Amino acid sequence: MKENGRPEPTRANYSSAKMLALLELMSVQEQPQRLQELAQASGLPPSTVHRFLSTLQSMGYAAQNEEDGRYFLTFKLCALADNIQRSQSLGQIALPYLQRLSERFGESANLCVESNLNLMYSEVVPGPQKTLVSQHYIGHIAPMHCTAAGKLLLMDYSEKRLARFIERKGLPRLTVHTLTDEGAFRQELQRIRRDGYALDNEECEIGVRCVAAPVYDYRGRVVAGLSVSGPSLRMTERHIRSCLPFLCETAQRLSARLGYPAAE
Repeated sequence: MKENGRPEPTRANYSSAKMLALLELMSVQEQPQRLQELAQASGLPPSTVHRFLSTLQSMGYAAQNEEDGRYFLTFKLCALADNIQRSQSLGQIALPYLQRLSERFGESANLCVESNLNLMYSEVVPGPQKTLVSQHYIGHIAPMHCTAAGKLLLMDYSEKRLARFIERKGLPRLTVHTLTDEGAFRQELQRIRRDGYALDNEECEIGVRCVAAPVYDYRGRVVAGLSVSGPSLRMTERHIRSCLPFLCETAQRLSARLGYPAAE
C-alpha cells in the first residue's frame, strides 16, 4: 500500500495507472503543454507519454494545438462525469454507508443536505426498534444552526455568506441549549472546522443528541452531512466518543466515492 492510501499497481494494470496519472496531471495544467513538458512533469519517458496521448486523441479525450503542437484535455471527460451523476443519486450512493453506521451506533443514521437555507433529510436508515426511538423521515426539514449536519454545511460558508445567512434566518432558540449568540456560534463553527465533526447536544430537541461528519465532493465542497441521532439516554458522550472514529472514517470513504482527493 502506498503512503497516499492507493494500492500498489500490479504488473497487469501498471500501464493503466500511468495513463490515469497523466490524465490527472493534464487536468490541473492551466495551459496546454508540449510533449517534453508532460514527460518531465510526469516522470514518464517521452515515448510512453506520446503513446498515451495518441490513445487519448483517438478516443476524443485529448487534442493538440495545430499552431504549436501543445496537448490539452477535451470536455469529453466532463460528459463522463455528467453520465455518472445522472445514473446515481447521492442518496443511492450513501445508503450502504448509512446502513453500516446504523448498525454500529444502534441508532438512526441520516444523510442531510441543504435546501433553501434549511437542513433536509434526504436519506434515512432507522435504528433497531427500541423503547425510545429518534427517527426522522426522508424530506424532513430542520433548522441549520442547531443541528449537527446543518452546522457542517454552515462551516463551509464564506464569512460574507454566513453573515447573510444569520441576517436572514437568525439564530432562534429552540431549546435552552441552542446557541443564539453570534459570537459563540461562530466559535462553534471554528471548533467544527478544527475537529472535523459536529454535535447537536439537545440544541434542536430536548432529549435528542446527534453527531455528524462532513461529506465532501470532488470540488472539495461540503455537500452533505452523515449524522447519527438518538435519545440522549443512549447517545451518551461515552457512546459518541467510542463510535466517532467510525463515523468520520465512513464520511471520508463516502467523500472518496464522490471523488474528494483528500479522502484517498
